[in-house]
Formats: sequence, structure tokens, C-alpha cells
Amino acid sequence: MIYHLFEYLRQFDFPGVRLMSYLSFRAMLASVTSMLFVLVVGKRIIDLLQRKQIGETIRDLGLEGQMQKKGTPTMGGVIIILGILVSALLFCNLKNIYVNLLLLTTLWCGGMGFADDYIKVFKHNKEGMSEKGKLILQIMLGFAIGLTVCYSPDIVVREKVRNEDAVYVSENSSNVNVDSERLITSGQWKSEDVVKSTKTTIPFVKSHEFDYKILSPFKGKWGWYAKWAIYVMMIIFVIMACSNGANLTDGMDGLSAGTSAIVGVVIGILAWLSGNLIDSNYLNIMYIPGTGEVAIFMSAFVGALIGFLWYNSYPAQVFMGDTGSLTIGGIIGVSAILIRKELLLPILCGIFVVESLSVLLQRGYFKYTRKKYGEGRRIFKMSPLHHHYQKEGIPAVIQSPARALPEAKIVARFWIVGLILAVATLALLKLR
Repeated sequence: MIYHLFEYLRQFDFPGVRLMSYLSFRAMLASVTSMLFVLVVGKRIIDLLQRKQIGETIRDLGLEGQMQKKGTPTMGGVIIILGILVSALLFCNLKNIYVNLLLLTTLWCGGMGFADDYIKVFKHNKEGMSEKGKLILQIMLGFAIGLTVCYSPDIVVREKVRNEDAVYVSENSSNVNVDSERLITSGQWKSEDVVKSTKTTIPFVKSHEFDYKILSPFKGKWGWYAKWAIYVMMIIFVIMACSNGANLTDGMDGLSAGTSAIVGVVIGILAWLSGNLIDSNYLNIMYIPGTGEVAIFMSAFVGALIGFLWYNSYPAQVFMGDTGSLTIGGIIGVSAILIRKELLLPILCGIFVVESLSVLLQRGYFKYTRKKYGEGRRIFKMSPLHHHYQKEGIPAVIQSPARALPEAKIVARFWIVGLILAVATLALLKLR
């Protein structure tokens, strides 16, 4: 809203009104605003949750310090959502299609998580919303995002075409040789230079690009429909994987918020680079006009998470609950899709991937051994993976470490791994 106000005031040529036209300035304001909002409002919301006795129900799993958390307020994800929304509404361009999709994702996943927490807390149902119900809602969101990406004329991608005469100048220069680029969009365009594309970014290859049409078993008209169907299915899968991965990672104080903030910084940087003609040309990645607004949204996202860590770090004064974790995962997944970096997520979100795999492997191995030997056996002492390091004295294939580690140390080490993965993801932009 402030952005649009300043855009209106530009016609009167007030001093300083052009500041809002700089992405860097708005990104910093968005981050600081969401952080301060969460710090100021967070305490009041936590007090309200305590008065309403909205506390976490704890199952005794034999983990050190676990039962001390009983009664800690949950549903604190509301604080994160409010911080993101307030900052994004103030400093983002609300006419931007990418911002609109991210706002939809925040509200949709936030509502889904809130319903899940509501069932657990007020209906006293520890299972919350059924897994089937969550999957259906995630598929619906993914389908909506997928159709928008495929058919909206506002979602445009430019693929560089190398030209000896191409001129690379600063961001504000009007001396850019746009003839060295070819528009690729999903909308209907009459220009012969524009085609529908299902291309995305992939690491380790020379052009940094992968086209989903390669996976299509058909050619011609049916091939066109098949490649878009594959792309939409991939979008749905990414949203489901990220949302559930973040949810599984939320099991220790500050773990999900800290690792997600690191991921958010990298996605913000990638969005910034993809939305800048000169930087994208230099790095030989797709130029996606308008994704600079995604960088601003992710600045608000990171600021809200850092502010939330003030209350969620060990020992936590509040838990984010599914209200926060499902929202965080949804935003990460959708933002990566919009800047066409979803195939980098297995590296960038390596923590989420490993946490999810640990659960799948543990369940699968337990069922297999119970059927074969008459009793279930474990790969990890406990899953998700972060609890494996917190447990001791349980027979399992993997016994390291022999002694249980303090929760704060486990979280700090996961953050360090997250930082390593973040740096590795950015480094991939120069590796072909």
C-alpha cells in the first residue's frame, strides 16, 4: 500500500518519492518491518494464547526435556503469517501476479494449518486434520498455482540468446540490446519469437535449463497437452513435498524457523537475480520480469521468521504449530516454482528432504521387518531424523551417536548444515 501511495505521489514530484522504485530499499523495509511487527505483536499474541489455554499436548516419547514443554502455547504460526502479510501488503506491488500467488499461498496454507491446530487443541483430537484432507487441500492449491503459471499472460520468462552484439550495461541504463533475447511465455502471443515453454532451471548442465517436454511420451498436439500436464503435476508435488517437509522438521525449538529463514534468503537472492536483466545475463540464467517482487516478499518472510525466533528459540515460549509449518513450506515451494528454481530445492531444502526420507524409510523398514521377522525393527532410533540424535538406548540399525545430544546443539548443527546447503545452491549458478 505504501508502494502504491508513493507511485501515486510521483506525479507531484515530491522529494524522496522515487525511493520506493528501488527493489533494494523496499526489500530492506519489508524485512525490518515484518521483524519489528513480530517482535512487538508477538508477545501480546503469546499472552493471549496463554490466557485462552491454547497449549501444546505433549506425548511422552522419553526425550530429554520433552515434558517440560507441556502447556507451551501453540498456533504461534499466526504471528508469522501476520508479520508476512502486513509487510507484504505495505511494500509489495499488489498488482504483481507473483505477489498475488504468494499471498494466496500464505492464506490457503495458513488456513489449512489453523484448522489442523484447531482440531488438535479445541476438539482434543491429537491426530488433527486427516492426512487425506491435507493432501486434497495441497493438491487444490498446487492445481490453482499450476494453471495460473501455465495460462496467465503476466507470467513471462525470457531466455537469453547469445549475440556478439549484445550490450551489457547497468540496471538503469536504456542501452540494453533486447534483440539478443527471446520471449517465452505461457500466454497467447502473436509474435513469432514467442513460444509456450515448460523450461526450468537445473544444476550441473551447461545451459542451466531443463524442459519438462522431454518427459512427454507424445508429440504434436497431444505432446503439448502432456508436457503442461507433467509441469502441473510437478508443481503439485513440489508444494506437497515442501509443505509436509517443513511440517516434519518442526519438532525442536527454533529448528524449522531457523532452517526456513536460511532457505528464504537464498530464494530471495535467486528471485532478485532472475528479475534483473543484467545479472541474469551474466549468470546465464533465465530472466523472469517481475520476480523482483518475489524477493521483497521473501524479505518479509525472512524478517518474520527471524522475529519469531526471538520467542521460539530454546527454550521456546511459543510453538508455530501446523499453522506456521505448513505455511512456511507452502511459501518456499511456490516461490521456488515461480522463479523456476524448483529443481534446486532438493539441495537447498536438504534438511526437509532428509527429515521426510527418514520418516518414510523408518515406516517402510518397520513394516517390512514386522512382516518378515514377526517384529518391527528400526533404521533410526527415532524419526523424524532430529529426534534420532535426541534418543539413546533404542535398538536400531544406526546407533551413532551413542549418547543423546542436547536439543540446542542439534538445532545449531542443523542450522550449520542448512547454511552449507544454501551456499552450495548459490555456487551451482556458476557450475556447468
